[in-house]
Amino acid sequence: MESYGRRRFLSRVWRWTAGVVAAAGAWTTWDVLRPGRSASAGPVRTVSPEQVTQTGVLEISEMSGYLTRVDDEIVALWWRCPHLGCKVPWCESSSQFECPCHGSVFNRVGEYRRGPSPRGMDHYSTTTENGVIVVDTAAVSDGDPPGEESIDEPPTGPECLGSEAGS
Repeated sequence: MESYGRRRFLSRVWRWTAGVVAAAGAWTTWDVLRPGRSASAGPVRTVSPEQVTQTGVLEISEMSGYLTRVDDEIVALWWRCPHLGCKVPWCESSSQFECPCHGSVFNRVGEYRRGPSPRGMDHYSTTTENGVIVVDTAAVSDGDPPGEESIDEPPTGPECLGSEAGS
């Protein structure tokens, strides 16, 4: 009689385990297959070009990204890491983008510096209309592959990721 109870118990444990594994698989599949951007992809009116500085980065949540300037060109970056899609914040102390998920690091214009990311940060297309920068969030261009950086801006201080960055 005792072995029958043990068999029944083990059978239930296996069924529960299979159910949990199936639920985790369905959850993970949904995370991978769901759209990466909101349904409101398209033109987003942001700020005037004068508000985008030559050395800083301006976060614009409506476009899920950042604006920066290189010489006279406005650069619009999608804040999604090309590695696995984490939001990549700007680190004020080091003056670079640092992905908190897996340690990818990008310079101010989104160019790859190090980490598991296969390329630099993706870019949006921009225009200026009536004195306002318009970012087309439906027009995303892949970031450049790792290589030479187009700007000479080394880190300005300690990284936000800490000493374990890139390990």
